[in-house]
Amino acid sequence: MRRVSAPAIVDPLPYPGIAHILAERAEQKPDTVLYTVLAEGRERDVTARQFRDEVVALARGIAAKGIRPGERVGLLSRTRYEWTLVDFALWWVGAVPVPVYDTSSPDQIAHIMSDSQAVAIFVETDELAERVQRATGITEFAAARRICVFDTASSENSLEAMIAGGADRTDLQTPYDGVTLDDVATLIYTSGTTGAPKGCELTHRNFVSCSQNTIPVAGAVMAGGSRTLMFLPLAHVFARFVEVTSLDAGITLAHTPDVSHLMDDLARFKPTFILAVPRVFEKILVGARFKAQAGSPVKKLIFERAVATAVAWSRATVKGPVPPLLEARHRLYDKLVYSTLRQAMGGDVRYAVSGGASLGDYLAHFFNGIGVYVVEGYGLTETTAPIAANFPSLNRLGTVGHPIPGNDVAIAADGEILVRGANVFKGYHGLPDKTAEAFFDGWFATGDLGHLDDEGLLTVTGRKKEIIVTAGGKNVIPNQLEDPIRASATVGQIMLVGDDRPFVAALITLDPETLPKVLPGLGLDPHMSVDRAAREEAVIDHVQKIVDHANAKVSRAEGIKAFRILDRDLTIEDGHLTPSMKLKRAKVAQDFAREIEDIYAR
Repeated sequence: MRRVSAPAIVDPLPYPGIAHILAERAEQKPDTVLYTVLAEGRERDVTARQFRDEVVALARGIAAKGIRPGERVGLLSRTRYEWTLVDFALWWVGAVPVPVYDTSSPDQIAHIMSDSQAVAIFVETDELAERVQRATGITEFAAARRICVFDTASSENSLEAMIAGGADRTDLQTPYDGVTLDDVATLIYTSGTTGAPKGCELTHRNFVSCSQNTIPVAGAVMAGGSRTLMFLPLAHVFARFVEVTSLDAGITLAHTPDVSHLMDDLARFKPTFILAVPRVFEKILVGARFKAQAGSPVKKLIFERAVATAVAWSRATVKGPVPPLLEARHRLYDKLVYSTLRQAMGGDVRYAVSGGASLGDYLAHFFNGIGVYVVEGYGLTETTAPIAANFPSLNRLGTVGHPIPGNDVAIAADGEILVRGANVFKGYHGLPDKTAEAFFDGWFATGDLGHLDDEGLLTVTGRKKEIIVTAGGKNVIPNQLEDPIRASATVGQIMLVGDDRPFVAALITLDPETLPKVLPGLGLDPHMSVDRAAREEAVIDHVQKIVDHANAKVSRAEGIKAFRILDRDLTIEDGHLTPSMKLKRAKVAQDFAREIEDIYAR
């Protein structure tokens, strides 16, 4: 079994719990700006001392409501300052936050609240409070009897009312002293791509160790004084890890609850690094390309040459000195193109952190070429986000780098990635059998496939459960074809099929956001509906070219032989995507069984 170990840099850990990090920051560096609130009409900077005081005030209100250490409390909201305030206030009293995506259905809310045995829940709006109440019609749960709302017309159950309820208390000036590193800090539920979501018990040790041992190797990315704009859902473990690490490192964090305001918030806040999933990076490149194509032919030509130069320059930096002619072209396009792209991200962005899925070699080199190094990390909910990361000091784009200090990575005989160490979770809540199944001789079996090179760098190649085995016995890893096809401007989602079938096929959707910009180039009406466009020969031929380009990267037996363009996109609301935008393959296969059968019947 091939393996690589990274000894912990910080051991023993200096804090017994997450809230103690805040307590120390407020005492030692009280004037450090931890947060910038961008809410219209309420813009302000929040120092470490101010944040501690607000956390203490809310913690007293939480305690006044009778919420005790160790009890679980739901948190259902978009990404905003109040989420982080509630998160730390719950940790301050020793409670256990249970995040829920704001896109969750009543069924999902009911499952998570009842399974976690939450005793209360914080929600963003009255509409979400009503959704929680509807969820009780599916399963009764205690949290619905204590709902606190951030934005509400009612003063009775508002955040302000909860804070006022604890105004007469003088306790909790310091965090709950009964917490230990091995206590559960939060329950985060898996995305449920293959079944009901499972509650991952992540401990204070998981977060404190992950933060303390990531900061030293992250270098300038997470240095004190850096700024980041959080627009990913804080219900996701990746964003939650950054929330804790930002406070630990003295990074200023701002929140964007509505991504339609993202570009304005980037311009106002000017982050030094951003966090995103691969789809966001794809959209940035696609959007810039469309803008160039809308200009003159010369502008379009300059942009395409600039893209090619960025990728070539980045690849050259990995191998050694960049050839002088390529360096000169790169400097020229930096003035003409790259600086404009960086300005669109706020102007000060030099790093980006990508998680949630594989970014792909091409996109990583493109962004590095325009002056934004993408740190690609690998991890799961069960590993408190990153178990490995490719920080700038490595400059090995296309890999996910070395393990985070304090963790080990190994590759099993069948190629599965195994991990163990300080980042690995305690277990699945209330599921001892599932927990036992997930571990092999002390190693957590991730379900992902990958390999380690001679330098101990990890590359992730796909999901073990998603491997397609054709009738001819050929093993096909879907994301090797899905990722490059999904990166095109035309395609929204793609899912390969072909288990026990004579060849590999695909279900493809059109991206409703970019389709109006694609159609004129195909000689079609930009206002055409998605379902009609899916039947147009010009669109089908265009998608075929995208598929052919991806097929050229794999063997003939692995290539897509046929595809069907669906008449609608796959969405979270339809149950085809998880809140973190992962495909629910079984659900898609079930709902589009007729289309799949039709492909093979033909």
